[in-house]
Order: sequence, then C-alpha cells, then structure tokens
Amino acid sequence: MSDPVKFEALDFAALLCSRVCHDIISPVGAITNGIEVLDEEDSEEMKAFAFDLIRKSARTASAKLQFARLAFGAAGSAGAEVDLGDAETVAKRYMESEKAEIDWQAVRRLLPKNQVKLLLNLLLMSLQAIPRGGKVVITVTGDLPLPTLRIEATGPAARIPPRIVELLKGDLGDHMDAHAIQPYYAGALARAAGLEIDVAKTDETTVIFEAKAPVAAEVATS
Repeated sequence: MSDPVKFEALDFAALLCSRVCHDIISPVGAITNGIEVLDEEDSEEMKAFAFDLIRKSARTASAKLQFARLAFGAAGSAGAEVDLGDAETVAKRYMESEKAEIDWQAVRRLLPKNQVKLLLNLLLMSLQAIPRGGKVVITVTGDLPLPTLRIEATGPAARIPPRIVELLKGDLGDHMDAHAIQPYYAGALARAAGLEIDVAKTDETTVIFEAKAPVAAEVATS
C-alpha cells in the first residue's frame, strides 16, 4: 500500500491555481486562435467566424474568471458576508458554457462568505455527477448561522464522482492533482463554515449534494 500523500500549504496553493487555470485556458486559447485567423485570412466569411469565436470565448472566459473569483478568491475581509444574488449571477453565467442547465431557487439574502463559496463549489461537484448534462437545482433553506445548502443534480448516467466522498472528508489518499483539489477545498470550506457535506445517489438519474449543520449542532439548537 502506498503511503498517504503529504500535503503542504504551497502544494495546496499551486494545485488550486492549476484548477482555476484549467477552466480558463480553453476559452483564452480560442480567443488566440480567433486573432490568428484575423491576422492570416482575407476571407470575409472567415473573419466573421473569427469575430464570433472571439466574442463567445471572451464571454466564457469572463464568466469563468468571475465565478472563480467568488468560489476560490478572498471575497472580502475575514467574517465578510456575500449576497446570494451575486452568487446566482456568476453561477448562471458560468453555466452558459456547460452541458447542464441551472435552476437557482435560493432566495436572495446575505450569507457568510465561506458558505457562499461552498455553495459554488458544490455546484462544480454536481456537474461532475452528471457528465452528460442534465439539470442542477440549487436551494438554501434554514436560518443562520447554519443554513442547509442543497444541490440536486439530475441527468443520464448520474454518478457519485470517484474519490469525492473521501476528499470532502480531507482524506487525500495516495494521489493529489488539480482535479482532486477542488472537492478537498470544498470539504475544508465546509469545516470552516461549521457544516457537514453529504453526497447521495437517490436513483439512477439523481445525485444530491447537501451541506448542513452536524447532528450535534441540530440537537443543541432544537
């Protein structure tokens, strides 16, 4: 059996940056390709195609950057709150380039930044659960300080992504890469926010991601 991977703060930062770059590099590369076509082609048809490619790719790159800024960035000072309306905006723009559609049902209100960041990270994981597309429904219920964040992902060939449950618990196993860092980060966000994440496949087409108060906290407040 391999030894568990040792994970330093610098490794964490590097892998998280790689994860962000992974989303951005494709639309930025498409913009570069479009500019090259404009430089090399005289055909008006090809130029129109290049301009269309550049416009669409620029929108996608901007949407992914804004999403990453809120999902992974500082999002204000320590203890700051974030408007769920802002999260809805960046999530819907991000989803324009994804296979699945989004149904955002969370009522607009202020939540602690780590809870909002966690919600957006749950969205990313839910897309891994329905790789062939489908629909994700987002709800936030309950009162502060520990509301319930829930995403229901429905689509053909739905599945619980490999290793995701272990990574959410902070179990790195013997391998860590830019793909695994995101659920690991989501688990760290949940612990910082005082929430526990449950992932369950309810039928052949649906996987539910839910972050909620630990049982002990629910009993204490009841």
